[in-house]
Amino acid sequence: MIVLHRPQTNPYFNLAAEEYLVKNTQEPLFMVWQNTSSVVIGKHQNTLKEINFPLLQEMNIPVIRRISGGGTVFHDLGNLNYSFINFGKRESLVNFKKYSQPILEVLQELGVNAYLDGKSDLKIDGLKFSGNASHVHKNTVLHHGTLLYSSELSILNQSISSTLKGIKDKAVVSNRSRVTNIQSHLTSLITLEEFKNKIIEHVSAKFNNCSFRSFSQDELTEIEELANSKYKSWEWNYAYSPRYTLTGKIRATNQNIPFQIEVKNGFITESFFDLGTSSDQMKMQTVFENCMYHASAIQKIYSKNKSFFEQLNIKETDLLNAFLNTSS
Repeated sequence: MIVLHRPQTNPYFNLAAEEYLVKNTQEPLFMVWQNTSSVVIGKHQNTLKEINFPLLQEMNIPVIRRISGGGTVFHDLGNLNYSFINFGKRESLVNFKKYSQPILEVLQELGVNAYLDGKSDLKIDGLKFSGNASHVHKNTVLHHGTLLYSSELSILNQSISSTLKGIKDKAVVSNRSRVTNIQSHLTSLITLEEFKNKIIEHVSAKFNNCSFRSFSQDELTEIEELANSKYKSWEWNYAYSPRYTLTGKIRATNQNIPFQIEVKNGFITESFFDLGTSSDQMKMQTVFENCMYHASAIQKIYSKNKSFFEQLNIKETDLLNAFLNTSS
């Protein structure tokens, strides 16, 4: 087992590193790493259904999709992430108990009664402090999990509470749980860095012939390229969401206009607007045909058809609020 030193805290880089390593490593790996504030969603989730989009925009917190399944999690520098990459027969690769057990052992040594609850949650006194997920590539498994140590729980709870209602889809939905920080349950306070080192020491002792290494320059270059081309892209983080329908109302000066839009691969493929005349309705549908479901694209649509929207007493902020629950 190789313990890979990962001091990087850029969430785009770190999520790209997971994909790069599971596809390219020839050796079993263990890693403990951190991200600056970010929201990380599961591969098969609908981004807008999982996040507080206006808050994250206001706080400049990025949203990034990972390659593993499961639900949405919040990362900050009070949270540790741990990852195992291992090999084996495909049917036995995914094993939540096996890979979470070393973490539980460390906590139990610290006097914390932590346990695995259900398939993938680690809890203390009924409160969740870790979510886990896996991804299989050929005969290789990536198992990773969060460890809330001293995170900003108020920001966590707000950031993963969606304010955009009316979405219908078949996406994986997060199972919301009450959360806690590990630090709150320690009888003797230790720093996050000390906790991190205890985990590394325990895993190193548990697995025979452990050695340590850092990323090579070639690995750093390739991971940066993957981060820039994929993990920073709207196509991966938003448009990859499964097809969905959004229903709601656009607030206008004299009325509320009911609407329904279908979004596929990040673009509006069908739309209906309950307007007074068939000509207005057709015009509205034409305006949004194949429109990218993104604030900047909606703003361009509004600017290009401003006189039409003004005729309907619809402001740009009303349109953005209806479609994305944001006015900027």
